[in-house]
Amino acid sequence: MKTTRFILSLLAIICFSFAMDAQRGVRIGYIDMEYILESVPEYQEATTQLEGKVQKWKKDLEKMSKEIDQMKLNLANEKVLLTKELVEEREEEIKILEDEMLEYQQNRFGPNGDLDIQRRQLVQPIQDQVFNIVQEIAEAKKYDFIFDKSADIVMLFAAKRNDISEQVLRQINRAAKREEATNKREKKEIEKRDNLSLEEDKEVTAREEAIEDKKNEREKMMEERKKQRDSLRAVKKAEFEAKRQRLLEERQQRKDSIENARNGGGGPPTGGSEEGDGGN
Repeated sequence: MKTTRFILSLLAIICFSFAMDAQRGVRIGYIDMEYILESVPEYQEATTQLEGKVQKWKKDLEKMSKEIDQMKLNLANEKVLLTKELVEEREEEIKILEDEMLEYQQNRFGPNGDLDIQRRQLVQPIQDQVFNIVQEIAEAKKYDFIFDKSADIVMLFAAKRNDISEQVLRQINRAAKREEATNKREKKEIEKRDNLSLEEDKEVTAREEAIEDKKNEREKMMEERKKQRDSLRAVKKAEFEAKRQRLLEERQQRKDSIENARNGGGGPPTGGSEEGDGGN
């Protein structure tokens, strides 16, 4: 329903633009963000690294789950031999570990978890770069609308001549080559190949500096959020350890009490005089 309303609004805007500027006509282009991302080597490398982290997190969860399942199986097998108090202790331990596993799962894979945050960090710089390049192309070549083919917009037909994805990619690659240039000769060769004027180069450099500033600001903000999240995790972990230690101490006290009761209910004998206490 939302997509339908959007399409209708889009058609209304286009029709209005045609009516207002019939002599020149409306110029429309589009990009394919998925294609652009897949064509950027840095994005693919970072995606591979992130997938490695995801597999490790999944293994951690699998290990926790197996440990909990084993504890449940042991409790089921030994339940008839345990007192009610010991059964409740075991169940409490299992509940603590289940809560810990759920918390780990949420921290890694939940909304605003590590996976969600790192995916945004991975895509955002390239999206910012693409956005700035699209703005530049639209102004230079007089586009009225530029859409993202991979977004939720339903494109029933798109002529290839209106696809500016390759233009965007060329400018991304140009910026990457400029960063790799280690001396003025390499930089001049790159600029010559790309037919950049001095004024255009200054504009591109200014745009890259603005992107870098945004990236640094975003990384600083994410670092602050990470510190806050780590602080909360440390507090929760300390509470968990304290609760676990208390349970273990209470269990040991009960075991000691039961053992004393079995041995006659008392410690070493007291009172009475030892041999030789009579003295002179």
